[in-house]
Amino acid sequence: MQLSNERLLKLYRDMYLVRIFEDVAGEYAANGTIPGFVHLSTGQEACAAGICDCLRKDDYKFPDHRGHGEALLVGSDPKLVMAEIFGKRTGINGGRGGSMHISDWDVHNHGFNGIQGSTMVTALGTAFATKYRKKDDVTVIFFGDGTLGEGACHESMNMAATWHLPIVYCLFNNGYAISTRCEDAHPQKELIEWAQGYEVPAVRIDGNDVEAVVEATEKAVEACRKGEGPYFIELVTYRWQGHFAGDPAAYRPDDEVAYWKDRDPVKKTRKDLIDRGVSADEIEALEAEVKAQIDDMLKFSLESPIPEPEDALTNVYAKEVQ
Repeated sequence: MQLSNERLLKLYRDMYLVRIFEDVAGEYAANGTIPGFVHLSTGQEACAAGICDCLRKDDYKFPDHRGHGEALLVGSDPKLVMAEIFGKRTGINGGRGGSMHISDWDVHNHGFNGIQGSTMVTALGTAFATKYRKKDDVTVIFFGDGTLGEGACHESMNMAATWHLPIVYCLFNNGYAISTRCEDAHPQKELIEWAQGYEVPAVRIDGNDVEAVVEATEKAVEACRKGEGPYFIELVTYRWQGHFAGDPAAYRPDDEVAYWKDRDPVKKTRKDLIDRGVSADEIEALEAEVKAQIDDMLKFSLESPIPEPEDALTNVYAKEVQ
């Protein structure tokens, strides 16, 4: 698939936004400003950008723990997303969610929790509700190769396939589950074989090629909207950093990291745009706009107040029914 220059430029902007956002998040996690663990997705930008570009606001999204990109691109205010990661009262969840648990019901982003594979089960509920109500929204689950080994993952996929639920399974195969290499945890050379075992249509693509991501996602989403779900996409990609910000990732060979950095999805898309006649000046203006946006987001986040102690129980208990 070759997208129009206009759409590819929009996707490049999305990818560049995620890249610079992650650079800032990594910097402020390292200096102790951002509390808690931060899991970065640098190197995987084409996956998030391509998938999110194919979704509607009313589609249900279940990001994973490396989900800053999805949180930024599904329609939420990016400024509030950054403030949330900084643990500020102005954050989209009041500073309670932090890096791993960003959610936004206005755009049907359900966020993540710390139990790997659990969102695979939760997503059955939204997908079943869609089918029961005879609607055409889809449920999209983002997960990694490590999650695929969880029993709950297979139980839920079996149910989704049996009931033909409108779920798009988006497996980001970045080669590692924390420090365990994919081939050391799975006997299959291609992880789509898991889905095929449940009679789920599946495709394996280059997750660093944003046009390939869009092509596969559009096909999957269309099938699910027509009642032909579920659908499974394996996106082969790579995270440039360790499992979390600060992880030295000594378990990864230097030449492997260099190999994947040479396949930088952001640089690839930029080159494709220039090769198709988009001027370097136009691209540089877009990049400057994104950097200015990030600067505004950072200023807002740093200057925002932290939550007050009396906020601790807000939204924890339901209001008493009279």
